[in-house]
Amino acid sequence: MQRIGVFVCHCGSNIAATVDVKKVVDMAQMEPGVVHAEDYQYMCSEAGQAKIAAAIHEKGLTGVVVCSCSPRMHETTFRKAAERAGLNPYMVEIANIREHCSWIHKDMEEGTKKAVILMRAAVAKVNLNAPLQAGESRVTKRALVIGGGIAGIQTAVDIADAGYEVDIVEKTPSIGGRMSQLDKTFPTLDCSACILTPKMVEAAAHDKIKIYTYSEVDKVSGFVGDFTVDIRKKARSVDMDKCTGCGVCQEKCPSKKAPSEFNRGLNTRSAIYTPFAQAIPNVPVIDREACIKFKTGKCGLCSKVCQAGAIDYEQKDEIVTEKYGAIVVATGFDTINLEKYDEYAYSQSKDVITSLELERVMNAAGPTHGHLERLSDGKAPKEIVFIQCVGSRCSDDRGKPYCSKICCMYTAKHAMLIRDKYPDVNVTVFYIDVRTPGKNFDEFYRRAVEQYGVNYIKGQVGKVIPQPDGKLLVQGSDLLDNRQILKEADMVVLATAIEPNPDVRKIATMLTASIDTNNFLTEAHAKLRPVESPTAGIFLSGVCQGPKDIPETVAQAGAAAVKAIGLLAKDKLMTNPCTAQADILLCNGCSTCENVCPYGAITYEDKEVNDHGIRETRRIAVVNNALCQGCGACTVACPSGAMDLQGFSNRQIIAEVDAICR
Repeated sequence: MQRIGVFVCHCGSNIAATVDVKKVVDMAQMEPGVVHAEDYQYMCSEAGQAKIAAAIHEKGLTGVVVCSCSPRMHETTFRKAAERAGLNPYMVEIANIREHCSWIHKDMEEGTKKAVILMRAAVAKVNLNAPLQAGESRVTKRALVIGGGIAGIQTAVDIADAGYEVDIVEKTPSIGGRMSQLDKTFPTLDCSACILTPKMVEAAAHDKIKIYTYSEVDKVSGFVGDFTVDIRKKARSVDMDKCTGCGVCQEKCPSKKAPSEFNRGLNTRSAIYTPFAQAIPNVPVIDREACIKFKTGKCGLCSKVCQAGAIDYEQKDEIVTEKYGAIVVATGFDTINLEKYDEYAYSQSKDVITSLELERVMNAAGPTHGHLERLSDGKAPKEIVFIQCVGSRCSDDRGKPYCSKICCMYTAKHAMLIRDKYPDVNVTVFYIDVRTPGKNFDEFYRRAVEQYGVNYIKGQVGKVIPQPDGKLLVQGSDLLDNRQILKEADMVVLATAIEPNPDVRKIATMLTASIDTNNFLTEAHAKLRPVESPTAGIFLSGVCQGPKDIPETVAQAGAAAVKAIGLLAKDKLMTNPCTAQADILLCNGCSTCENVCPYGAITYEDKEVNDHGIRETRRIAVVNNALCQGCGACTVACPSGAMDLQGFSNRQIIAEVDAICR
């Protein structure tokens, strides 16, 4: 029988307000194996940890139960305290009586009863615990950044500046991401390309950074410190080593009807193309679905005019396998699909556009060369209406429940730029609420209203109706004046909700990273670990984790880089000893556990087994403890009950259930 000490925390009033802490202590003293029980106001404090250490020494404790907050918060704290006192850290169990009890109960009697049950379960488990020893695993001194937008670029540069090699994988033909599509940035109105291009050049020229553009992550295996990643380099049909970036192939290409992805489909591009003038690398890609050569086998003009001989129609996709110690996800965002919002006539009129499309229209390198004009007839607009929160803060299932955070600011930016360059254009903004939570943000919005005369109307737009004369009739409401509004406009701009890149779910599955209902990657702790995924070795950078603007994205990119550097700086990592193991007498060699293991930690070997005096060779599951992360998938999948998890064995779980049901 273990000698167990139970320590109950008040957590200030967080626990003590709903749980009778003294009663929990009294009940603990009646549990089998418990030789010591006490309470303290802040058990995680230095004084609280000292009480645990003193009890271990004085009472000869072989196990400890701490009734406090979530183990996610302080399990490491208490394990280290026990280890300093000479107790194996895996003989410490946490009973979560804060999040699982006091925070969800109002009645003290009910809360106390549940706290006692949680304490009993933890004591029952400790009675069956056994000391475990953590192993070691090596750290590969190389990082992978998935995504080549400003978040990915900044993260890669920061890690590379610390002396570690970094690979950037970007699925489009050039790095730069969404920021490369913007014209100006708020609140300073500086040129987006002017501040982004030097960063792109710095990343491309850095001797520690390798860039894989037009590439995707195909497969991820391994664990923190030792990931193995397959990168699919898609066939560009252009030899990057030979190409000089002269652009003759793009000029001569006869197929120029493919929609330009970079310009959001507002104009067309050639079948062989570079996305934009400052693209890195400045090497074109052949769109095989648009190329006449690939469709009919007849053209080949780009090959004839290329003096460098860089065109290679036979080029195939290539798989590159690399090892990494840390992975940073920076997959960025896109705007939502507007097919469910047909009341705004987006699919009916070319003059109803999104804010990101307006960015391209106002950009000198855009489809209209920076001239503000209606896309239907090329005429200069005189009345422009902006509609806020299209798809954001939605109460139905058409859009997103969250605020996209950046829309109020970029609408104010667009309105100011239009009024500054075209003073005769009237700008009206329909809004639900104006949200400007940032340094100099509210002043920026006030400038749009007071200095540039932008007309803000608090109210929603119900419908946009295209008129026979090409105008757009906007039907909305003014909530402050309590009246309906019918307003004619030449252009309507929709501030659409942003969402994570559609590929993020596939990436999250490969990385076994957590994802929320809106497809944003989930951080390990919203306040204390905001750039770390719950999966060790995976870090988050930029809008893949939640809506944010450029300064916030760059700040998070730097934070993710620091966390990755902290991991790469270590030569070895302590591995989790709570790994699976197979009972060779029960294993029937069915391979079920091998098939469900997400880490590839289980293999099979032929072993000689002595089963009650009968010797025979059997196919037995073997667990690689360096790869196993203790997820427990194999234990629940095993049909013969041969797989068990150290520290969370079936006996321990059943003992907890029995204690709860007592």
